[in-house]
Amino acid sequence: MANRTHHPSVFLVVITILLSIYQSEQRQSQQSLILLRIQQILNFPVESSNWNNNHLDFCKGDSNSSSLTVVCYEGNITQLHIIGDRTSPLAKNFSMDSFVKTLTRLPSLKVLTLASLGLWGSLPDKIARLQSLEIVNVSSNFLYGALPREVSSLSNLQTLILDNNLFSGRLPNWLDSLSTLRVLSLKNNVFNGSLPNSLGSLENLRILSLSHNHFFGLVPDLSQLTNLQVLELDDNAFGPQFPRLGNKLVTLVLRNNSFRTGIPAGLSSYFQLEQFDISSNTFVGPFQPSLLSLPSITYLNISGNRLTGKLFENLSCNTQLEVVDLSSNLLTGSVPKCLISNSSNRTILYARNCLETRNQIQQPAPFCHTEALAVGILPEIKKKHKEKVSKVVISLGIVGGTLAGVALALLTFFLVRRGNSRRRMKNPPTRFISENAASGYTSKLLSEARYISQTKKFGTVGLPSYRSFSLEEIEAATNYFDTASLMSEDSYGKMYRGQLKNDSLVAIRCIKLKKRYSTQNFAHHIELISKLRHRHLVSALGHCFECSLEDSSVSKIFLVFEYIPNGTLRSWISDGDTMKSMSWIQRLGAVTGIAKGVQFLHTGIVPGVYSNNINAEDVLLDQNLVAKICSYNLPLLSNIGKIQHGSSSSGSKNSSMKKSVNYEDKSDIYDLGVILLELILGRAIKLSKDADAFKELLQATIVADEEARRSIIDPAIRKECLDQSLKTMMEICVRCLAKEPAERPSIEDVLWNLQFAAQVQDAWRGDSQSSEGGSPPALSPLQSRRVSFH
Repeated sequence: MANRTHHPSVFLVVITILLSIYQSEQRQSQQSLILLRIQQILNFPVESSNWNNNHLDFCKGDSNSSSLTVVCYEGNITQLHIIGDRTSPLAKNFSMDSFVKTLTRLPSLKVLTLASLGLWGSLPDKIARLQSLEIVNVSSNFLYGALPREVSSLSNLQTLILDNNLFSGRLPNWLDSLSTLRVLSLKNNVFNGSLPNSLGSLENLRILSLSHNHFFGLVPDLSQLTNLQVLELDDNAFGPQFPRLGNKLVTLVLRNNSFRTGIPAGLSSYFQLEQFDISSNTFVGPFQPSLLSLPSITYLNISGNRLTGKLFENLSCNTQLEVVDLSSNLLTGSVPKCLISNSSNRTILYARNCLETRNQIQQPAPFCHTEALAVGILPEIKKKHKEKVSKVVISLGIVGGTLAGVALALLTFFLVRRGNSRRRMKNPPTRFISENAASGYTSKLLSEARYISQTKKFGTVGLPSYRSFSLEEIEAATNYFDTASLMSEDSYGKMYRGQLKNDSLVAIRCIKLKKRYSTQNFAHHIELISKLRHRHLVSALGHCFECSLEDSSVSKIFLVFEYIPNGTLRSWISDGDTMKSMSWIQRLGAVTGIAKGVQFLHTGIVPGVYSNNINAEDVLLDQNLVAKICSYNLPLLSNIGKIQHGSSSSGSKNSSMKKSVNYEDKSDIYDLGVILLELILGRAIKLSKDADAFKELLQATIVADEEARRSIIDPAIRKECLDQSLKTMMEICVRCLAKEPAERPSIEDVLWNLQFAAQVQDAWRGDSQSSEGGSPPALSPLQSRRVSFH
């Protein structure tokens, strides 16, 4: 039998196969170790709990779930998706740099999703080593700082999602280097500045979402982006001109910006447009009814602008319309029948126009016909103020709505509850009698609530003495309750803008009673309101009773409040208004003023006023940026429930003592912490879970270095605050936000730390003026009181 010979190539093939298998096993083993290292760095998230099985083959999908997915191609990991549910940053020993360095050991990665994992730190330039990346999603973390330039080298990148982080700075000009980019989503960050013109060169871009940042200025020309389908620019300060766009858009959202031009006629050719939202701007000129009949439109919102034009009943509409909001414009005519037919399946809003309908509240026709009475833009008001103050109309609406929350809303709530307890009686003929209830009851009041020495200094707040107004004065101030003076209306009554004889502006609240009471019934409450006057509270200036001729019972109460002209604290720090900006020292002054207002509410009257639920919307700023709390609680009004003759205050006192035992004074400390958080970060904090998450971020940066602290704060103050001042603010903020009320500092401790932060800042600036509201204590003897982070 002949000897068999084996061709050398056969052995070569066998060896190659065996080597390939060995290399593949080695590669899989190495990738498994990398994934386990990632698990360790992420503090073993629940989503990766099954990775602890040593026999898992990641590339076979053994570990995959809805929140964790690993995808391989030819033995290499190409996709990694980890979606957590963390609402707070990872531990302070976490390093974003080390984490990304570990990821770069997976060079074949094309898709990377790391959402809600508590990642914090700046995005390292090492990310550029993953040259195969096509999709990156790191949304809902705590990443901060600017985008590293090295990202521009990711030539295959098609999707970049950085939503819900703390990224800041301007968008870089090198974005056009990402020529394959199709999705750019940067929603809910703190980016600022104007957009680079290079955005208009991203020809493949389909989705551009920049909502809720601090961008401002003109939107660059995007008309060449022929593939753009979604453009979301809401909650910024873009404007004044309508952007130049392509006509293939499906979603266009420009809500809450600073646009002040007309709607371009070309929009009638946006045949693919489904969602169109330009609400809360100052768009002017004619509304185009053709928008209602666009072939794809389902959502149309133009509310809160100055759009004019006459609507007709026979206008045509797209039958697929689900939501239409035309409210708060200057539209006249009739509501189109196509909108109100089958309205049960739609949301149709058209209030506060001048339409011929009774279904929703409308303005009188002259309101829409007279431009001066349309919507008061602040610069126009300033120009016309000397001509006629009565043209200052709706610009006061922002202030008017918030002023109602001073004691007024509580008084109304009290009166309405009493009025509803009995059936309404037929009103007898009335005449107007002006009665002064602010005098003659002091001894009675002081027998029920004693005031400490601070309340004797009311004259120092710069306000006229509280007094009784005659009805003639109220009528003259409101031009006989002219509709043009009406600022707002709710279930409690109406709020009017008024101008007194001395030319001072006021807000006047009218409360119409459903049941008649004597002036004696209100004496205690009016007197209490008159005494709550402080430099850092929005204060009442007086009142007026409208009484019946027959029995002198009170049918209406008018409360007159001081007018605070400069908007809310939040509008100055987190609304993206480029015309409003507060320096670091101004922010220190504002929050110190708020703390002093809270201190007065707690200690300026016995029993104290607690649980005031204060937020940045409840703080108004005057022309000197002095902060004034405009919404606070009055237990002497809200807890009585009904008016009683000769009522005792013992119930209120006991209630107050119970509040103190239950740490309800510390709820105001928590609210101060949230306001501090907004002042530091420059962004609105509206949910408690957000406050807790950002508290964790502050804790992490307090023990880090100065660069880390500066990287997360509002870019507007990043270069001007001294680190010692910033760190002090962060520390007291974290203490105020403690979960357990007993662990929160006292209001005096908060004030001391705020004044300390202001003093060291002043010393660094070489400014001889002390911080707002008085001189802080000397550093050396009291420095040991300064809070420290543990």
